[in-house]
Amino acid sequence: MSAGKQPRRFTRRGLLAMTSAAGVAAAAGAVGGDAATSMVGGERARQLGGRHVPFDGAHQAGILAPPAANGWFAAFDTRPGITARQVAALMRAWTRDARLLTSGEPVAGDDGMALGHAPSSLTITVGFGASLLRKLNAPVPAELSAIPPFPRDRLDERRSDGDIGVLLAADDAIVVAHALRALTRTARGTAGVRWQMSGFNAVSGVSVAREATPRNLMGQLDGSGNPKPGDPGFEAHVFAGADPVWMRGGSYLVFRRIRMLLDPWDTLSRGRQEQIIGRRKDTGAPLSGGAEFTAFDLDKQNPDGGLAIGPGAHIRQAAPVSNAGATILRKGFSYFDGYRADGTPDAGLLFLAFQKDPRDGFTRIQQRLAMADELSRFIVHESNALFAVPPGTDGHGYLGQGLLDAL
Repeated sequence: MSAGKQPRRFTRRGLLAMTSAAGVAAAAGAVGGDAATSMVGGERARQLGGRHVPFDGAHQAGILAPPAANGWFAAFDTRPGITARQVAALMRAWTRDARLLTSGEPVAGDDGMALGHAPSSLTITVGFGASLLRKLNAPVPAELSAIPPFPRDRLDERRSDGDIGVLLAADDAIVVAHALRALTRTARGTAGVRWQMSGFNAVSGVSVAREATPRNLMGQLDGSGNPKPGDPGFEAHVFAGADPVWMRGGSYLVFRRIRMLLDPWDTLSRGRQEQIIGRRKDTGAPLSGGAEFTAFDLDKQNPDGGLAIGPGAHIRQAAPVSNAGATILRKGFSYFDGYRADGTPDAGLLFLAFQKDPRDGFTRIQQRLAMADELSRFIVHESNALFAVPPGTDGHGYLGQGLLDAL
């Protein structure tokens, strides 16, 4: 190295560009149809990996981001005797790291796991549990009241609750794993992982139908009835109001691990499965007619006089009209963790729901589903957590600043 010349700094983004150029050159030197296939596949991968979701904004980005291929959820517990000042220091560090990670840049002490990988639409969403607020002697919002038990719940306390919840989602599993490792390393001495679960969706573009709604392991399009930004009342249903002030623009997140009883489900005919859900399995269209996003008609009758969408159909029981207007923004990831001792699949859905108030959202809906939804016979809720997700940041502040600066 010549005198005075500075060493070149390599970033994940820079390395991606270098490896992309090398890949194009290698493909150009190949022959026949295989070369074209390699170039098309490589270009698609670069486009997918290069997508960047800005970290800063009025709301934490993971709330409204499109479905990602990989979703990991980790709950952290803080060490005994934790102070608001120490939690604030952790949130400053995590905010700093999250801005870098979601931009495809390395963090301090980076382990190199994601070298050559672009951001891949990574989002990092952080929420506070009631247990953390109590440790800090901070008032606990009524919206963080414990979710009541429901019939058929089989909750594992070891995989429930937590002081801090973190949702990490991206289209590249390596990027998600790297981000969790980075946050865990930064938190050492202040907080440690209580439990962690990971799930998946189809990566963008792999479906021949090019459907936007992910399918779950029961084969159903999952999330067709979700509210969308711009819908009347969307923000009023999803985002918190002005009390407490530190949650204005934030949201409350319910997490549930829901195991699907796939073996009994698979014994049902396709027609019976569709009746239980209330939608066609192939298109997601409601049984009252139309396409996937057609508003369903709960009063429509079949020629024999029976209801097109039956009394116990999932979409009937979950509909806002059946629950005094209760509306939640659902996100979810399938999981398949092998087989249980009895030979049945340990598989299902990592269910996430954002809402203004869980008491008038998830809890109200779940109380009805647990009693009247035919689908409830084919699922088991195994873990539960509730977090207050504070608003986003402006590029200079840090997550949870409105709460922590006031303590």
